[in-house]
Amino acid sequence: MARRVARSLHDAAARVGPASAGSAQVASAEDDLAGGALHHLNLGPGAALEAEWQAAGLTLPDLPAMRTYRRSRVVRQLQLMGYDGILLMDPMNIRYATDATNMQVWVMHNGARYAWVGADGHTILWEFAGCEFLAGHSHIVDEIRPAIAATYFAAGPRHREQAARFSQELLDVMDHRPGARRRIAIDQCHQLGYQAFADAGVEVGSGQEVMELARSIKDAEEINAMRCAVHACQATMTDMHQSLQPGLTEREVWAGLHAGNIARAGEWIETQILSSGPRTNPWMQEASSRVIEPGDLVAYDTDLVGAYGMMVDISRTWRCGGGRPSGTQRTVHALAQEQIERNIALLTPGRTFRELTFQAWTPPIETYRHYSVLFHGVGQCDEQPEIYFPAEWERWGYDGVVEPGMVFTVEAFVGPRAGGEGVKLENQVLVTEQGPELLTHFPLDLTG
Repeated sequence: MARRVARSLHDAAARVGPASAGSAQVASAEDDLAGGALHHLNLGPGAALEAEWQAAGLTLPDLPAMRTYRRSRVVRQLQLMGYDGILLMDPMNIRYATDATNMQVWVMHNGARYAWVGADGHTILWEFAGCEFLAGHSHIVDEIRPAIAATYFAAGPRHREQAARFSQELLDVMDHRPGARRRIAIDQCHQLGYQAFADAGVEVGSGQEVMELARSIKDAEEINAMRCAVHACQATMTDMHQSLQPGLTEREVWAGLHAGNIARAGEWIETQILSSGPRTNPWMQEASSRVIEPGDLVAYDTDLVGAYGMMVDISRTWRCGGGRPSGTQRTVHALAQEQIERNIALLTPGRTFRELTFQAWTPPIETYRHYSVLFHGVGQCDEQPEIYFPAEWERWGYDGVVEPGMVFTVEAFVGPRAGGEGVKLENQVLVTEQGPELLTHFPLDLTG
């Protein structure tokens, strides 16, 4: 219906013709609606920001090419794993497969839009009611239909009835695809949907597995988009550093990251991890009302979904208020920096995840607290693989191979178990045929 909707609007506008000024305005408005000319993804980051990126030597991404590549990755993974198609309800996966967005954070907890990608490539987006026009910009969406929300929030005591409508429409789609065997993948779904598919004899596999594997290898256009997002994030970090001073609360400093991300075409931030002074150790404290004092360490993790929907996930630790860092601050920071720099060098093609686990360097864990992982994948958000510490290999470890096109973050947190401040550092790294390429270049030192 999506493309049918778009064509019908275009045809209606054409039938109006140039008979009068008023009719011309109607045609233009309908064409805008059908083609998404005023959609924020078509308007893009804006001329000023794009010029800033180009002046920095960056290449703007070819978004239609990126969309085509991403759908091909999904289709190829479906074919490799023997699925007829995949039902997507996770908005990150919908974005990857269709490049269509709508209330991304809200729909994470409200099943109000979803998508189907068949192993034949046919792509259907079920959009939030009245918002069907929002995917008019994306050439890889073949149909758009109104979504049937079957949550209790949306349907109340009629949620079972709506779930039956939801599942029946999906079953009809499956049965009308060439060679359908009713073997599909689902990334996430409400319980009634799963039950309906099981009752209908549909074999359901893990859609998150499909999508994580599809998303793991980035093409040149995704990396171009990521470089722009990194540049925007680092410009915001510069603003944060320049405004950092004693007397501000942690939340006031953290708000600068939010403001800069949105102003520079970003989308949202996944966490609120920023702490200062004694709150830096142990790690994972969220920003608070604590007032930052002279000489405090201020540590944070960006965790942001930035321009073009690409994540920039890096950490820095700064000393607030000038002056020379204490000996303890310098020691802890030096250990964290050494961990980052030594472990980046391990990200070479062909190295296994097990080798990353056991070859990574860390300060002595009996003396210093550490982060939960050594490395993890990153793309639109945190992605697989997660590379855990050697002590966790038996419980959590899994093997795989580092490949060109993967992007990792390299993590380090060092916090003395005896007490005192901690240091968090993290960099984002592209794996190339020649080895690791650092994508994030903001200085690691305590003075920024």
